[in-house]
Amino acid sequence: MSGSDVSSRDTSAEPFLGSQPQDMRPDLVIPDVWPRDEKLWVPLSDGVWSRPLHFNVTAGQYTHLMRVTRAGIIARHRHTGPVFAHILKGRWHYLEHDWVAEEGGFVFEPPGETHTLVVPEGCEEMVTLFQVNGALVYVDQQGGAIGYDDVFTRLEGTRRHYDSAGVDPEYLETLIR
Repeated sequence: MSGSDVSSRDTSAEPFLGSQPQDMRPDLVIPDVWPRDEKLWVPLSDGVWSRPLHFNVTAGQYTHLMRVTRAGIIARHRHTGPVFAHILKGRWHYLEHDWVAEEGGFVFEPPGETHTLVVPEGCEEMVTLFQVNGALVYVDQQGGAIGYDDVFTRLEGTRRHYDSAGVDPEYLETLIR
C-alpha cells in the first residue's frame, strides 16, 4: 500500500489529530463585541468611540467597531491599504460618493481612496465594524497630509485610555497578534 493507511471509517466529524505549526499564534475569540463594560470603548473625538477587537502589528492591520452618537463630519482621510466595513447600526456616507452605507450593508474601500466620512442628521447612533489595512492619512481638502492613524497609533491610544480607565493591561495584550 502506498501513502498512508486510510480506513473506511468516516472521521469527518472528529477533531484534527495532527499538530499545529510551532509558531502559530492562538485564536482570538471575543465573546462580547458589544461590551457591557463601557471602559472598553476608546474615545476618538466628541461622540466618536472605537472598540478595538484586534491589533495585527505584523501585517499593519487593525479591526474595531466605530461608534458615533452625533451627526456630522467625522474625518477626511486617504487609505494606504484596503478597508472592509460591515454596518451594524445606523448609516453613514462619504461626501465624495452618492451611495449611503446602511445597517446590514458591506463596503470595500480600495487603497488610495480619499473621502470624508459623514454621519447624517437623524442618525442617533452609527456602529460599523472596520478592518483597516495600512494607515489612514488625514488630509486637508486638497489632499495635503495633516496626520495619520495606523495599528501602532491606535494601539498606543488604546493603551493610554485603558491605563487611565483601569482596564487590566493583560486584556489589551490578548488583542495583539
